[in-house]
Amino acid sequence: MSAQIWVLGGTGRSGRTVAARLARLGLTAVLVGRDANRLHATAQRIGGETLPAPSLAAAAAEIRRQRPAVVVNTVGPFTATAPAVVDACRAVGSHYIDLANDVPALLAAYEMHDAATQAGQTVVTGAGFGVTATESVVVKLCENRPSPLRVRVDMVPSIAMEEGTAGEALIGTLLGSLDGRRITDGRLAPARLFGDPVRLTLPDGSRVTTASMPSGELLAAHRASGARHVLSATSEAPSSSLIRAMTPALSALMRRERLRSFATRRLARVRVRAKERPRDHSWGHAVVTWADGENREGWLRLGDAQEFTGAVSAEIARRLLAGEGRPGVYTPAALFGPTLAESCGAAYLLTGRGGSGKR
Repeated sequence: MSAQIWVLGGTGRSGRTVAARLARLGLTAVLVGRDANRLHATAQRIGGETLPAPSLAAAAAEIRRQRPAVVVNTVGPFTATAPAVVDACRAVGSHYIDLANDVPALLAAYEMHDAATQAGQTVVTGAGFGVTATESVVVKLCENRPSPLRVRVDMVPSIAMEEGTAGEALIGTLLGSLDGRRITDGRLAPARLFGDPVRLTLPDGSRVTTASMPSGELLAAHRASGARHVLSATSEAPSSSLIRAMTPALSALMRRERLRSFATRRLARVRVRAKERPRDHSWGHAVVTWADGENREGWLRLGDAQEFTGAVSAEIARRLLAGEGRPGVYTPAALFGPTLAESCGAAYLLTGRGGSGKR
């Protein structure tokens, strides 16, 4: 098998960030994408080799032919792209990483666990800011402790936006999270989207409001903790009363696969303006409550959320290349523990009791 690390979607922002971080680790990425000229220009700027592939099917065929050691998939929506790529990787013994962060994508990935285990393949899903930051705090707080009763995780990203299109990975994640859900009595259950608002005071003294949104960290926090009740929230939840009023109708529409796919393709082409990140740090946050009433609260502090995503994916790829994975499907901290985030430049701030947010 080749010792190469392939990055699918190598000219997109996430792909470029992952490849650049691999270069900093002394590893060469093979950038895979549809546009040969853009691939060449990207490789000239950040290093790496290139492999033009006109479609996802063509990329999967090349995986089967060339047998890379690790494939990093940055092409969304992951419910659509992951199955074919994971299958191609499994057929030739390649390990797989993606940046999925919506409930449908993580559920689909978990269903591949038995097949990956039997094949000796490591599949890591959720290798980005949201899942890794919040899951890592939960794992840290629950170390050497029994399963808690309740967990709430809050994602507070700070990202510098570059001018360009939104991209299908981001839009697919957002639309895949428009179906209000939480974990109740150990099961996925309906919940009001953008509910349970909390005003959080961040460790740097600034304040943000988070509200519920069932992205991938909901499932990751549940699996990491074993808690019977889990809620995931984000500072990116819209505050507009009009949008909140429209949410039930949007949620119902987005359950229709064809409509969601159409909306993803159209919205992914919308151009966004360049914008500096709104605060110095991004934060992952969790409050864990045990049946005896004990609370523990923790934060993970890091810089730009996009850069952290690149660092996490690259570090996981390095470890898998070094033979440090294990067969099956995992999220990052479930596989490598809370020290993974620290190796990517993040730092923990833990307290004995929760409650810094005003409920």
